[in-house]
Amino acid sequence: MPILLFVLRCILYPVFFFLGLAVSGAALFLVVILVAWPNLPEIEVLTDYRPRMPLQVFSSDGYLIGEFGEERRAPVGIREVPDIMKQAILAAEDDGFYRHYGVDPAGIARAALSNIKAQGLSQGASTITQQVARTFFLRPEKNWARKLYEALLSFKIESTLGKDQILEIYINQIFLGQRAYGFAAAAQTYFGKPLPQISLAEAAMLAGLPKAPSAFNPVVNPKRARIRQEYVLRRMLQLGYIDEARFRAALDEPLVIKRDSATPFPLHAEHVAEMARQIAAERFSEDVYSGGIQVITTINKADQETAYRALRQGVLDYDRRHGYRGAEAYVDLRQIHDDSEDGDSEEILDIALQEFPVADDLLPAIVLAADATRVTAYVYGGEKVTLKGGELKFVARMLGDRAPTDRKLRPGAVIRVQRKEDRWQITQLPEVEAAFVAVDPKDGTVRALIGGFDFNRNMYNHVTQAWRQPGSSFKPFIYSAALEKGFSPGSIIMDTPLEISADATGSRVWRPKNYDGSFGGPMTLRTALAKSKNIPSVRLLQAIGPRYAQDYITRFGFDASRHPPYLTMALGAGSVTPWQMAGAYSLFANGGYRIQPHIVREIRNHRGHVLARATPPHAGDEATRAIDSRNAYLMYTMLTDIANHGTAARAAATLKRHDLAGKTGTTNDYLDAWFCGFHPSIVGCAWIGFDQPHRLGSSETGGHAALPIWITFMKTALADVPVQTLKQPEGIAKAYGDMYYSENVPDANPVEALGAEDEEEETAAGTPGMPETPNVPPPAPLPAPPRPSENPSQILGGGN
Repeated sequence: MPILLFVLRCILYPVFFFLGLAVSGAALFLVVILVAWPNLPEIEVLTDYRPRMPLQVFSSDGYLIGEFGEERRAPVGIREVPDIMKQAILAAEDDGFYRHYGVDPAGIARAALSNIKAQGLSQGASTITQQVARTFFLRPEKNWARKLYEALLSFKIESTLGKDQILEIYINQIFLGQRAYGFAAAAQTYFGKPLPQISLAEAAMLAGLPKAPSAFNPVVNPKRARIRQEYVLRRMLQLGYIDEARFRAALDEPLVIKRDSATPFPLHAEHVAEMARQIAAERFSEDVYSGGIQVITTINKADQETAYRALRQGVLDYDRRHGYRGAEAYVDLRQIHDDSEDGDSEEILDIALQEFPVADDLLPAIVLAADATRVTAYVYGGEKVTLKGGELKFVARMLGDRAPTDRKLRPGAVIRVQRKEDRWQITQLPEVEAAFVAVDPKDGTVRALIGGFDFNRNMYNHVTQAWRQPGSSFKPFIYSAALEKGFSPGSIIMDTPLEISADATGSRVWRPKNYDGSFGGPMTLRTALAKSKNIPSVRLLQAIGPRYAQDYITRFGFDASRHPPYLTMALGAGSVTPWQMAGAYSLFANGGYRIQPHIVREIRNHRGHVLARATPPHAGDEATRAIDSRNAYLMYTMLTDIANHGTAARAAATLKRHDLAGKTGTTNDYLDAWFCGFHPSIVGCAWIGFDQPHRLGSSETGGHAALPIWITFMKTALADVPVQTLKQPEGIAKAYGDMYYSENVPDANPVEALGAEDEEEETAAGTPGMPETPNVPPPAPLPAPPRPSENPSQILGGGN
C-alpha cells in the first residue's frame, strides 16, 4: 500500500502541477486577451481598403504606358486573379488558409521547435492573415509581444472579413520588390503582362517573392529566384494543385524577365507618359501621385511601337554607317575569377554588368576571349555567345594590334550585343539622337511620339523641346507665302548665281549655293521645290519680302521671333521643333485648317469619372482656316512631286503608292537631317542629329538619314489604308501644263523668269528688286535658342 501511494504520488503530483500550470497560463492568457483586445486598432482600413494609387497613364486603346508614385500598384478583384496564382500563393505561404481561423497551430509548433533550437526568434509561422495584420498595423521587429498582438489582430480580422476578402487584400498589398506592391503590379514589372495572362511558371516565380523580395528577385538574383520557383512548384504538386506533367512543363519553361525595370510596360512610350504626367501635375494637387488619377493619351499601341522600331532602326543604321567606336568600358576578370571561387561566376558577372543598363535589345556583355577571328562574350542574363567570321566585320579594326588600348576588344571589355534573326551581332549605344511624331491632320491627335533613342539614357524630349534649324524642310512655307502673292507652281524662276551685297546683308557678301553646286537656269517653282534648289528659294523670298513671310508663317503655328526676317529664312535658318513641324504640315494635308497637336485625350479619377477632356479644333471648321484651300491643294501637288520623283522619291518607290507628299531638309554642315511628310490621313515628321550639334556626315542628308525612319513607319501605318488624294477645290484652273489660281492664269505661257534682271550689275544700294531688309545676316546657322520645356497645358488641346 505505501508503495502504491508512492507511485500515485509520483504520477499525480506532476500531472496536477502541469495541469495547474496550464490553467494558470490559460488564465494569464485570458487576462492578457481581455486587456489587449480592447486596445487593438480598429480595422476599418481593411473593411474600406483604399491603397495609395499612383498616377497612371494609358494609351488610347487601354495599354498602361506609365506610372508615377512611390509605389507601383494595380489593384485587382479576387475574381480577376487566375486560379494558378491563388494556388501558387497558398502553396508558398499558407496552404491551410481556408481551414484555420487566422493562426496555424501546427505551424506555430514547428516554428517554436525551431526557435528553441536557435535560442531565439529565428523562424515565424505567419499565416496570410497574420501577414496582412503585420503589414497594416505592426512594426517589423521580432518579439513575443508583437507576435501576440499579431495573433489577436488575425483573430479580429478573421471575425470581420471573409477569407476571399483577406486574400484579395493580401494579393494587392504585399511588397514584391522593384517598387511593386501586389501581384498584378509585379506581373507587369517582372514580365510586362497583366496578371490574368501569366503562366504557371511565372505564377510560381511571383509567389516565391513575399518571403524575401530582395533575395528572390529574378532581376537581381535569378538563380535564387529559380530555386524558390522550383520549391513553389513542388509544393503545388504535393498539394495536388498540378500534376506531374504540368510540373515538368513549368520547370522547363524559359522565363523572359524584364530586366529593365524602369520600363515594365507593354509599349515604349516613356516620353509620352512624362508629357502626360506634367499635364496632370499642373492641373491637379499634390495627391496626383497617390489619388489614382488616370490620364488617357491619344497614342495607340500599334502606331507607337511601329514608330519606336522605325526610329531605333534608323538610328542604328546611321550608327553602323559611321563605324565602331570600341569597348564601352572594362571590368577586371581576374577579380571576378577570384570572387567566383566562393560563389557562382555567372552571378558575379551579372552583378558586374548591372552597372551598364539594358537598352531594350542592346544587351551589355563582357568579353571573355578575343582575337582577330572570334570573340566570346558573357551576355547579361546568363548566355555565352561566340561571334566569328563576317559577324566581326563591324568591329574588326578594334580587334587588331593597332586598335587603341582604351577601346580595344580584349578580355574584360564591356560591349553591346543584339540578337537579330536568331543570330547575335556586336553593336553599340549610338551617340546620335532622333525624334519622330505622327499626327492626325483632321484634329491634331498625336498617334505616335518618340522623343529620343532611349528615354532611360536621355529623358530630353526632342519632339517638343529640341529647337533646331529645319533647313529645306521649311521651304514649303515660303512657297506657300509666294502663292498668296500671286505666284503659281508654273511661275518661272532663275537658278543662276546670285550675290547679295554686304550693304544688303549688313555683314558680308553672301553667295548662296545649291546643294550640288550646279545651276539649272530658268525653271518652274514646282521644279525648284522638287529639286530643293536653294537659289530659287532665296529669289522667291526676295520677291515677296522677308517681313511678309515672317508674318505669314505664323498661320502655321510658328513663332515669328524664332525666324528673323532675313533672306536665310528661305533656307530654314530659323528654329523649330518636330512638334511644330508636324502641326504645320497638317495644314497642307487637311486643306488649310489650323489644328492643335495634342497628346492627352482625357483625365479621369480613380473611379473613372472624367475630370478633363481635350476639345481640339477640327479641320473643316471654317473658324480654324489658316490658308486658302487652293493654296493648300497646290502645295500638296508640289509636295507629292517631291515624294514621287524629287528628293524624297525613295518614299513612293518603297511604299509603292502615289498619294504621299513631303519635303526633305538638311542644314548647314549636315548638322540636322529632316523629313516631314504626309498622307491625307496622317502626318509624320522625323529628325536626326546630335544634342551638341556637329556634323552627321557628308552624305547624311534628310533623304538619307531621316526619310528611312518615316518610310518604315508609314509602311505599317498605311498598310491597310487605301490610296487617297486630296480633292481639288474650286477656283483652280489648269493652263500651260500646270495649275493656277483662276484669277492668276497668265494670258500666255509664262517665259519671263524671276531673277533674270539680277544678271545686271548690282549697285551699292543692293540687289535690284530686293525689299528693304537691313542687317541681313550671312547664311551661317543662327545661335541655338534656349530649350525651354513645352508648356504642358498647351499640349492637352484647345478648348480646355
